[in-house]
Amino acid sequence: MNEKPAAKAESTADREFVHSRVIDAPRERVFKAFSDPAHLARWWGPNGFSSTFHEFDFRAGGTWRFVMHGPDGTDYPNESVFMEVLAPERIVFEHFSGHHFEMTITLAAQGAQTVVGWRQVFDTAAERQRIAKFVTEANEQNLDRLAAEVRNVA
Repeated sequence: MNEKPAAKAESTADREFVHSRVIDAPRERVFKAFSDPAHLARWWGPNGFSSTFHEFDFRAGGTWRFVMHGPDGTDYPNESVFMEVLAPERIVFEHFSGHHFEMTITLAAQGAQTVVGWRQVFDTAAERQRIAKFVTEANEQNLDRLAAEVRNVA
């Protein structure tokens, strides 16, 4: 019997942003900072932004709708659908408004700390390049804000 060779996984390196951060908290606490909308609304987004959540159905197939309020008063409607929620280790969602991307957040225990993996894959390399200057800094700020918020998670 002739078997076809396994298809090579398409590389996304030219379309993605990848960040990681060691956070000084156990992964269950870091996961709760994402899974609890009261905490998430306090840290999600770059510096100076706030969020108003309208829907947060935190399960595979669930919708997340919110408005990010920019420091200049501009409102940015956002809509995503959760593709995977595996507590306390993995969250995957597809973001539809504005920039279309797939986000994978991983939480790996490292003693009493958590290594947060942050992988954002865009549709094209051109789109990634177009927004790279803003998104790279914004993602780092998001992780800074997460690290600060986990101190408020019981």
